[in-house]
Amino acid sequence: MIEVEVKAKIESFEEIEEKLSQLGAVKTKKEFQEDIYFNSPIVDFAQTDEALRIRTTKEDEDTKIFITYKGPKIDKSSKTRKEIEMEIEDSEKCADIFKEIGFKQVRAVRKNRQYYAYENFEISLDDVEGLEPYMEIEIGLEDGEDYSKAQNKIFELFEKLGITEGFERTSYLELLENLYNI
Repeated sequence: MIEVEVKAKIESFEEIEEKLSQLGAVKTKKEFQEDIYFNSPIVDFAQTDEALRIRTTKEDEDTKIFITYKGPKIDKSSKTRKEIEMEIEDSEKCADIFKEIGFKQVRAVRKNRQYYAYENFEISLDDVEGLEPYMEIEIGLEDGEDYSKAQNKIFELFEKLGITEGFERTSYLELLENLYNI
């Protein structure tokens, strides 16, 4: 699957929530996410622009765990990339396997994420520990579908919400590492 995603820094969650409501977007869920990132023993993912993580999500009493691989970004204006994800049972065992085969744990990224649905967009308002407020808009496509049309629609939606600047291609992991000079 190709994930077409654009992220922007926002001034306030309340302002964007109001604009999303006026647009007709529907609040779908709120969850806490903890992402544990790993680096490969063979290549430096920071250099190849890839990511491997274990994500634990908690929504009320429901906890889910996923392994996600994200390939390099495939354009210059968004975070569009191939994404492969699968649900697993045990994050600690998975992390142990990664470490046993030479992967190094890099950093944890923790955030509270509020999801909205609008047309075929998934919108999230992200309160990331250590960062200012962000919003992401994404569309999932099958391999081979034209991502540039989806990307244009995402930028049009940002414009409808009054956001024309502050776009960020850097991941939350990279933003935190740059902030703390790691």
